Parts: sequence; structure tokens; C-alpha cells
Amino acid sequence: MIEKVIIMGAAGRDFHNFNVYFKDNNRYNVIAFTAAQIPDIAGRLYPPELAGKLYPEGIPIHPEAELAELIRKHEVDLVAFSYSDVPHVEVMHKASLAMAEGADFILIGAPYTMLKSKKQVVAVCAVRTGCGKSQTTRRVCEIVKGLGKKAVVVRHPMPYGDLKDQILQRYSTYEDFEKHQCTIEEREEYEPLVEQGIVVYAGIDYGQILKAAEKEADVVIWDGGNNDTPFYKPDLHIVLFDPHRAGHELLYFPGETNMIMADIAIINKVDSAPAQKVWQVRKNIEKYAPKAKIVLAESSLVVKNPEMIQGKRVLVIEDGPTLTHGEMPFGAGVVAAESFKAAEIIDPRPFAQGSLKETYSVYPHIGNVIPAMGYTPEQINDLEKTIDKADCDLVMFATPIHLPLVLKIKKPTLRVRYEYQDHGNPTLEELITAHLK
Repeated sequence: MIEKVIIMGAAGRDFHNFNVYFKDNNRYNVIAFTAAQIPDIAGRLYPPELAGKLYPEGIPIHPEAELAELIRKHEVDLVAFSYSDVPHVEVMHKASLAMAEGADFILIGAPYTMLKSKKQVVAVCAVRTGCGKSQTTRRVCEIVKGLGKKAVVVRHPMPYGDLKDQILQRYSTYEDFEKHQCTIEEREEYEPLVEQGIVVYAGIDYGQILKAAEKEADVVIWDGGNNDTPFYKPDLHIVLFDPHRAGHELLYFPGETNMIMADIAIINKVDSAPAQKVWQVRKNIEKYAPKAKIVLAESSLVVKNPEMIQGKRVLVIEDGPTLTHGEMPFGAGVVAAESFKAAEIIDPRPFAQGSLKETYSVYPHIGNVIPAMGYTPEQINDLEKTIDKADCDLVMFATPIHLPLVLKIKKPTLRVRYEYQDHGNPTLEELITAHLK
């Protein structure tokens, strides 16, 4: 009997699970994808160019809110949950809904969906969004380069545009960002690596992407998204932990899976987190991932002109996903504003325009900062208008992307960045070098 399937996703893991598990599989008939977390990704079509011979018309993508109705309407047999950074209890709420409507509910095993590379693979993952993967990936690239090997980064998917044009993307210059019509969220991940001289691949078909990356890499570095597990089988699995959210490593899917599989467990932000929280995370790692080697690390602030901050009324813009589904109320911008004695961090919410008003409503935990939401041209426009209306002396942006390159900001600006820094021994370089040699 052919099983009717709905794949629950957020424009990333869901497409990969389809490609490696359901595509061209006569046992299944995928009725639809559902979409969550990311604005404006529903209403699209997973195109025939990607869907395979069984779906000549493609596969529709519906809002997740329509899940129960879709199960009833199509008499769906199976719901496959396929996105990340979701509380365990929330996953079971969704399972309960699917089962109440008569469908089975599955989580596909992480190793099953990992493609095997001909080259060495180092994966950088995390237990939550916003643990510090980006700066750690940059540091891993430096270490690999120092060993005389060429690193190529493959980034977790971020296909928020026309899917048939995003099957395989290669980034090595700023012109590539324009060529592929990158959103702010995409540029935040790709731009710092390209600045570093690293080639970055992303897209949707990670089989094709792997073959392309292998042609120019000695070491493939998997740069994870959210707290998802790798799409490629890692020879070395690095997992980031955030002691500001101690205990979350046990509470979120599939971050706990990453923890259990970790070869190297990095407890980041130990310079700013309470010692008791660092201890709590360490104890959880020792209990649930006893084979993992533990590294302590700092997210070191990089601010070129900190004297610009003192005594100023500042508007702080932080990384979007870290604040939204990462559930952090603040990031590097607030830390820098407080460290360098800003007179005031102004509340931007009274100045919020358009879609940003909705973002604050959906994520009420966000403090007096602006999440750098830029998934669509409309959101970028709303962000620009909000900044323009805000009453401040200085705009501090703590985003991986250099925001003035994509926004017209009429006020003085200052960039804040995090960089990876070891905090004692063993160091990340020692462990990676020992493994790769």
C-alpha cells in the first residue's frame, strides 16, 4: 500500500529528508510540505526539477496551521517532522495533533540522512540557535588552512527564494550575493566566510552540492543551521553549548541528538556566563556524551571604535534567528553597549514598522533590540524604516553581515562582532590538528 505523507518543515531539513528518504520511493506519496519558523516560505511549490519523476507537477508547501485540515482532506497516513530548534514538548504536541487526526508521526534518524563524503568532513553544530557556530566555523577554517589543507564550507540550507534557482549555489565573491539574490539572513552566514577567502556552497540538493565541494576541498566543513544535525557524515563532530541557556541541551530537538553524538563539545561564552551555569552544562555533557572532549571558549567582542559608544543613546540591532526561534533576548550588541558604557539602549518597539511589529508580537521575549529580519524585500524595507524613525545617536549592529551594504542607514553606525577564542586547555586547534593529522 502506498502511504500518503506530509513533511513538516521550515525550508531546510524537510527538503533534504525528502531528497534522501522519500524522492523516487514508490512506497510513499508526498501530499505536501508544511512551513514554519521562517516568514513567507509557505505558498510556494517544491518544483518538479527537484521533486523527481513521481511528482511532475511538484509538491505544494502549506502553512503549518493547515496540518490537521490537510491530514483529514487527504487521509494522510504519515507525518514526518523535519525541522529544528523546537522544544521536545512542542514536538510531542505536534505528534499528538497528527495522531489525533489518524496519521502516524515519525522522526527520521539523523545518521540515515547523512551523505558520505570522499573527503574528510568536520561538522560544526549546536544544541540551540545562537550558540556561536558562525565564529567557530571561521576558526575551524583557519585551523584547517594552517595545516596546509583547503577548506570548503557547506552551509545548512537557507532557500527562501525561487527554489528552482537555488538547487546549488556557490559563493566566493560579493557579486555572488547579488547573483543569487541573497536575503540578509543568507548573507549573514556567507559573507564573513567569503571575506575570509573561503568558498561556500549552499542550496537544496546536498548530493549535488557535495560532489561540487569535493572537487575543490581537502576538508569539507559542514556549517550547521539552528541546532540541526549534519547532512554529511562527519569524521569530526563539533557541537556548541551556551551556558546562558544551561539545560537547554536536554530540552530541544534535535540539539540533544547533537550533544550525544559530539566528538568535541565546546562550552562557549564562559567569559560572560555564571560559573554555576558553565558547571551545569559540563555535568550534562559528562553524563550524556561521556566520550566527548570538552573545550571551554569565549565569544570575544570585536569593536573597532568603542569610544563611539560611551555616553551615547544607542539603537542595537542583533542577529535575527538568535532572537526569534533561538529565544535569546539580546546578543553581542547589548553586551558591547553595556561594556563600553552607552548612556542608554533605546527601546525600538515604538518605532517598529510593518512586519517588525508582528515579529515583536510573535516573540514577546525580545528585549529593547531590533532583530535583523530580512527574509524578503518587504522586511528589509521595514527594517530600514524602523532604523530611520528611531531616536538615537548611534546605530550598533551586531550582525555577521555588514548591514550598511544592504540598508540605507542615515545615522552613525558601528559594527560589533564575536570571534572565537579558547579559554584554557585543551584548545580547539590541538584537538582538530590531532584528528586531521
